[in-house]
Order: sequence, then C-alpha cells, then structure tokens
Amino acid sequence: MKFISIRKLKFYTKETLKLFNISLLALGFIIAIILIKYKPMYEVKISGEQIGYVINKKAFNKIIEENIENYSNKNIDKIQLEEKPEYILKLVEKTKEENENEVMIALQKNLKITYKYYEIAYENEAIEQVDTIETAKQIVEDIEEKTEKEISLTVNEKKTTDIESFSINTLENAKKNIVQKLNIKEAIANINGIKIASLPVTGRISSRYGSISSIRSSAHTGLDIQAKMGTPIKVVASGTVTHAAKTGSYGYLVKVNHGNGLETWYAHTSKMYVTSGQKVKAGEVIALVGSTGNSTGPHLHLEVRINGKHINPQQYIYR
Repeated sequence: MKFISIRKLKFYTKETLKLFNISLLALGFIIAIILIKYKPMYEVKISGEQIGYVINKKAFNKIIEENIENYSNKNIDKIQLEEKPEYILKLVEKTKEENENEVMIALQKNLKITYKYYEIAYENEAIEQVDTIETAKQIVEDIEEKTEKEISLTVNEKKTTDIESFSINTLENAKKNIVQKLNIKEAIANINGIKIASLPVTGRISSRYGSISSIRSSAHTGLDIQAKMGTPIKVVASGTVTHAAKTGSYGYLVKVNHGNGLETWYAHTSKMYVTSGQKVKAGEVIALVGSTGNSTGPHLHLEVRINGKHINPQQYIYR
C-alpha cells in the first residue's frame, strides 16, 4: 500500500482548490454573460399552446383570480377557466417583454361562463325572462293582485352557458308583455282581498248610497243603476249563490258570497238564472234587469256587504 505524504496531500488540496475556484470564476463569468443577454420569464401555455410570457407567476395568478375567477355580474352564476394555464420557467432574451394583456385575452377565450336568470311561466310555458328573483316576484305579485281573474304565474331559476339563449327584460316591459300575451284585463277594484272583475251593468246612477227618498223607510243601502228592462246582470266576482228568490221590497233578489266576508246583492231583477248553492264565475250573467219589488222603473239595485254590514259600493266601483 502506498501512502501519500502530508506535503504532497497539501499540494493536491491546493491544486484542487485552485481548480475549483477557477471553475467557479468561469461559471460566474458564464452566468454573468447569460444574465447580460438573457432574463428569466415564465412561458404561459394553454392546451400545450404558447400564449405569452409573464415575469411573476404568483402576481399573474392573482390578476387571473381578481379579473376572471372572481368576476361577478348579476346574470353570471359561475365563471371558470376550462383549463388552468401551464407555466414554464425559461431564459429569454433581454429584449423580450412581458405581454400580460395578450395572455389575459387568450385566457378569456378559454372561459366557461354559466349565466343565471329567472323565467316567469304560465301553465308551464315560459312567457318572460328577468334578471333577478326580486324582479320576477314583484311582477307576479303586481299582475296577480290587479288582474280581473285568478291567474297563476310561476317563477323558475334557469342556468345556461349560452348567452344567446335568453333575453332579459325590465320590470315594466316584462309586465306589459305578460299582460298582452295572456290578454289580461285589470281588475276594477279589490274589496277585502276579493278582485272585482266586471261591472254588473252599465248605466246611469239614479240613486246613490245613503240617499233619502219618500219611497224608502230609511237611507238607501245600495246603489241604483238605471238600465233597460232585460239587460243582463253580471256577477262582479266569482263566488257561491246564497239566495235567489222573491224577497219583499227587493223583488227578485240574488245574493252571492265571494269569501273573506264579502257579499253582493242584486235586486229588482225580472229573471234569475241561478239558484241557491250554485257556483258562479266573475262576469257570468246571473239575472236580468227588472222592476220587481219596491221599484219605480227598470234598474239594478246593487248592495255590497262586508261581514253582514252594507258599505258604499262607490268606494270601489262606479267611481
């Protein structure tokens, strides 16, 4: 076995260190030359295709999050990149510039956007589209409250990735369109929560509520509407006939209960087409104008009662 002397070992160590230092200097020189001509940048790729360069990957991801992934709009339910960008660290020429804007434009083309809107439907058929649930509910409430007949509208939340598949309307325009499409007529009035759909007859008011007359023993409890003998009398709202018979000074009298304590009376008729217990719909002809009972000529005596007490019909109809 050969042994290396300590003197020779020191010599080899010094030579090794010298070579190592030379290598470091050479490496540093090479790196310096590279850094003079080149700089580190991230190449950005989508689906393997290069779309640009950015300097700071972390900062650029923050921009993506703020400008794309957290982008919000009242009609956008969800927004996401279909494919996340791939970053590759490279040395590029110093003259190469970052092109964040171009990269962002390319990423935006890679977006998958889910849109949300609200559909108003009648009998399961979509008739209007609006942007918020609040708008849809307001439209339904307004229409159901003011229309002459019962109409049931539903609101459904819808989502789509095709922005061309829906068309958003404003509250007023949507309401107008629904009224036109369904041929809805506005209710004349609302009494105690019951919609008054139509006038019983059209004519001149000959005696108002509360008036005093020599032919009456007390103040007038209803409204007299003058009309030709045999004019059809329509029930003002849907309900149930509770009385249809000759009744003293009222002559042939029809009473209809509409619910919520509301009752309407139709007196002095010449002919009645309904019987007690019969269901009637708003606008249905229930009798003909006559002059039976305590009457001086053909007219309809209309009474409106709430919980058994008569009120002035002109507070709501024939105003």
